[in-house]
Amino acid sequence: MELVNILAAAAGSWVFGAIWYMALSKPWMEAAGIPRDENGRPQGNGSPMPFVLSAICMIIVAGMMRHIFAMAAIDTVGKGLMSGLGIGLFFIAPWIMINNAYGMKPFRLTLIDGGYATIGCTIIGVILTLF
Repeated sequence: MELVNILAAAAGSWVFGAIWYMALSKPWMEAAGIPRDENGRPQGNGSPMPFVLSAICMIIVAGMMRHIFAMAAIDTVGKGLMSGLGIGLFFIAPWIMINNAYGMKPFRLTLIDGGYATIGCTIIGVILTLF
C-alpha cells in the first residue's frame, strides 16, 4: 500500500509541475536562457528524457519523504502539508538558489523553480498523509 501512496504522491506533484511550467513557460525559458525557435518553443525540443527523469525523481523524492514521515510520525494531513512545505521551502528551494547563483542565472529562475519545489513537496506531503 505504501508504494501506491508514493506513486500517487509523485504523480500529483509531477502533474502539478506540468501545469506550473506550462503556465510559466515563457518567463522560465527566458530566465533559464533556453533558445527558442520561431514558434516560441525550445530549439531541439522533442526528447522525452526530461519528462522521464522528472517522473523518476518525483518517485525518489516522494519515497524519501514517506520514509521521513514514518520516522517522524507525520500522520495527519496538516502535518503532511506543513512538513512538505518545509522540505520544499527550506531544503530544496535554497539548494536551487545556490545552484542558480553560482550559474549566474536570474533570480526569477529561482523563484519559478523554487516555487515548484515548494508547492510540489507540499502536494506530496498532503497526498502521503491522506491514506
